[in-house]
Amino acid sequence: MTQCCPDKRLLIQAHHDGELDAAASAALMAHVAECPGCAALQAELAVLSRRLRAEVVAEPAPETLRRRLTAAAAVGRPANDTRRLARPIASFGVGALLAASLVLVLMPGREAPMDELVAGHVRALQPGHLTDVLSTDQHTVKPWFDGRLDFAPPVKDLAAQGFPLVGGRLDYIGNRAVAALVYRRDRHPIDLFVWPGTEPGPGARVRQGYNVEGWTEGGMVFRAVSDLDAADLAAFGRMWRALP
Repeated sequence: MTQCCPDKRLLIQAHHDGELDAAASAALMAHVAECPGCAALQAELAVLSRRLRAEVVAEPAPETLRRRLTAAAAVGRPANDTRRLARPIASFGVGALLAASLVLVLMPGREAPMDELVAGHVRALQPGHLTDVLSTDQHTVKPWFDGRLDFAPPVKDLAAQGFPLVGGRLDYIGNRAVAALVYRRDRHPIDLFVWPGTEPGPGARVRQGYNVEGWTEGGMVFRAVSDLDAADLAAFGRMWRALP
């Protein structure tokens, strides 16, 4: 198994937590694009982050636990201090639960897993991983997905608009197979991930130094990821939606 570069492990973790500045982040992403081991670690962190958001649920502490804490804190104190002691403990419990609730509210829930999208894009930038089917013809790319997916992704030709089709591949987002349509603007590849769903588009976002543009139409979810300028990626989305 390919291992992450020892000197990059902490940097990748810091990048995942948003602790690197733009220059350091760009340098690290350039390395990750060429290093399978570091790309794998970044993908693992993205999957772990998503699992924590999806599976960790805040639940109120049971009344029996509150009583035990109150009783334990009251040991060695006069009996008349028990009621006074119980009040701050109860207040602390409410405050802790409120804080946990706020964290869960602020964390992404059912929205498209942005970190996984970016990790998939970065993995694809490794040599030989960008496309499974290499073609500029939408009538070649679209039927290639037949039998490989349980849905038929729409494929459009945007060459006239300056975003030529490069090909397509299978990818995995949110533990399911999705279509990844690959376009290009100059030397910037664009991954357009497609899967069935009705999740509302997040609009323009920036994740780990990459721009993400999302929308939903026709029962399909579309998420475009690229290092392309945000304005150009937004234009790509508008042109895609404008074509029949």
